[in-house]
Amino acid sequence: MDPTPSADGTGNSSGVHGGGLRDVVQLTIPAAGAYLTVLRTATASLAARLDFTLDDIEDLRIAVDEASALLLVSAVPGSALECVFTLSPGLMRVTVSVDSLDSEPPSKDTFAWTVLSALAGEVSSSTGPGHRVTIELAKRRGDRADLGEPPAGHVRSRSAEPSELGAKLGAVGTS
Repeated sequence: MDPTPSADGTGNSSGVHGGGLRDVVQLTIPAAGAYLTVLRTATASLAARLDFTLDDIEDLRIAVDEASALLLVSAVPGSALECVFTLSPGLMRVTVSVDSLDSEPPSKDTFAWTVLSALAGEVSSSTGPGHRVTIELAKRRGDRADLGEPPAGHVRSRSAEPSELGAKLGAVGTS
């Protein structure tokens, strides 16, 4: 790897896109559920780098996990799951793809797809050559769907204010 800094001085492979910097991060992991923790962690870290809210970060983590799980159902055994994160100011695009046994994209008429759409803002799927199936997500900073009331015992903070969050957590412990 060449340690020479790039034009932006960070050493990242960044380019100018739409008036701002754009970074592309690609992860390839075995197509197995045990490795999804790696994608969830990377998603949270990259979203935090874009100054997404805590709620948006959590939504993205769940969305990437859900998209990956939808693809793993029909993944070729022993294949790899590829995840590409494209970061722009205030926007993250995530493309998850895998070689599929049936080359069919996930059904858009399922509860899982509905959840995915609510969490991510923009969602699409496609098939490519060699039975490759892809799900693409896009999430803008601050673009939050109202998912209604959280499940019992779950606290969904709308603010990163420590005092408000602490008060909510205290209230949960007493109910």
